[in-house]
Amino acid sequence: MHVSTAEAPIRKPTGPGSTSGRRSTQAERSARTRSALLESAARGLSRYGYGNLILERVASDAGYTRGALYHQFKDKEDLALAVIDWVDETWRQEVGRLIEQEPDPVLALIVMARGHAVYCRRDVARVAMALRLEFSGQDHPVGRHLERVSESLVKRCARLIGAGRRAGTIPAGPPARVVALALIGALEGTVIGLAGQAPHDEVLAARVAVGVLGLS
Repeated sequence: MHVSTAEAPIRKPTGPGSTSGRRSTQAERSARTRSALLESAARGLSRYGYGNLILERVASDAGYTRGALYHQFKDKEDLALAVIDWVDETWRQEVGRLIEQEPDPVLALIVMARGHAVYCRRDVARVAMALRLEFSGQDHPVGRHLERVSESLVKRCARLIGAGRRAGTIPAGPPARVVALALIGALEGTVIGLAGQAPHDEVLAARVAVGVLGLS
């Protein structure tokens, strides 16, 4: 099966409508603060890891005080757990929805690869890998939570691989779960290695998917 990987670049979806013309509510302001802090913490975890993450710097980089951070999160562990959920939620919104719109398993996996590359341009690509390496072999709440969240993506990819094999569009090979793990690991390495290299990151992520799946 020949699969083209040269489609037009995926664009990140736009956010909710503007609130101009009315004063934002306290809940909206709190949500914006929380989102900004989570994205700043995700960048910090991606660059420095959990042990070297400085909360004051997280707050400062987001444009807030340390007090504002502690108003949202009780400590570093609470923040890291929330970051994992935030990355998972935003990934599902921006990439997961694209997968769900594609009925063909092969194209869905390629769309996932391309979408993941675009998503990781915001400098959060290393979060999962950094935390996984840091907590490897440890019984820590952050490590356990990361594995639970990551497992959902592995299962999603394995289901698509199985569906493609049943349809005859993905060749037989190692167990679907093993291929899914290889695909996710290869994509993580690719987007990290190609940070700042748009649009090549997206194109090559799609080629990685084609290669791991055994397509031509």
